Amino acid sequence: MKLERAVDAYLRHVTIERGLSEHTIAAYRRDLAGYLDWLDERRISDTTEVTPAIVAEFAAERAATDPPPAASSLARLQSSVRGLHRFLAREGIADADPSQRLRPPKQARRLPKALTIDQVERLLAAPSAEEPIGIRDRALLELLYATGARVSEAVQLDVDDLSTGEILRLRGKGSKERIVPVGSYARAAIDAYLTRVRPDLATRGTASPKLFLGARGAPLSRQSAWLVIQAAAEKAQLTAHVSPHTLRHSFATHLLQGGADVRVVQELLGHSSVATTQIYTHVTVDTLRDVYATSHPRAR
Repeated sequence: MKLERAVDAYLRHVTIERGLSEHTIAAYRRDLAGYLDWLDERRISDTTEVTPAIVAEFAAERAATDPPPAASSLARLQSSVRGLHRFLAREGIADADPSQRLRPPKQARRLPKALTIDQVERLLAAPSAEEPIGIRDRALLELLYATGARVSEAVQLDVDDLSTGEILRLRGKGSKERIVPVGSYARAAIDAYLTRVRPDLATRGTASPKLFLGARGAPLSRQSAWLVIQAAAEKAQLTAHVSPHTLRHSFATHLLQGGADVRVVQELLGHSSVATTQIYTHVTVDTLRDVYATSHPRAR
């Protein structure tokens, strides 16, 4: 089979059968387009012409570029290539998987950066409680910290997802749904937004069921939500870098510091594996070690 057709078949598979997000599919498409271009330069256009040596050469060349790619970017690229060839072998389109011996690069452990509780409170209080957009922004920030939702999950919420006001239905990666409680502060902020602001915003655009709307009535985008977080961080004068994931990291870290079981935090975050959640336990252990070192008279 021609490689272009093979890639199209694989992308259809991961889109329909595995239900991956649009962002993940777009990343696969970019990675595999670069892979096809590289193969085309070597006059390789059919799946039967791809050998383990060819795949290894591609991976080695990509790793040796100047400047070298980040380990995470290289790992994702190799994952895209491995996924393609595994699929082709499994479906009988190719006789074997030439990427079978390809091993992803080792990635340095990067601990997530969380804000302190004081910093979170300053961030949440930054939007104006007197201006309509400020009320919306505070509701968004409160919801992100109260539930640990990803920004992409928050902007996809419909009003109906707040079934009782105390429970929120989130749709995560792979279209997996999870139920998370919403604390009283977030409920109050969302109620203020729903009663005082959203009805007016809804009249400015076409009818949308989305919970968070922009100034013109259209659903709030991920980029706009990112700008809300950045503006709040600047107004709160936070020197630490604040990204769309910072409130999610802070949510998990503060729960564990408060004594929550890691399995419960795993469910709330929507992690498929507890190993992903356990990285936050390293953060809390590091914090305990720092406090001990600075507070105990015989620690040093």
